[in-house]
Amino acid sequence: MSTSTLLSRPVAPATAQEQAAVTALISAPEAAVSGAPVYAPEAAGLLLSLVLLSPKEPKEPGER
Repeated sequence: MSTSTLLSRPVAPATAQEQAAVTALISAPEAAVSGAPVYAPEAAGLLLSLVLLSPKEPKEPGER
């Protein structure tokens, strides 16, 4: 089935501005798929030291 049978009247050709707009949309660079953090092995040591140096939870007054 051709497009001429789907349309009740003929369509005018695209203008130069319309062609430029479509070309700009098609040729736009793609965005990053994900902004998720990337694995960094050197961060494991920093996280471990922060956990070990973090203050302990305060005890309730009656639990000594």
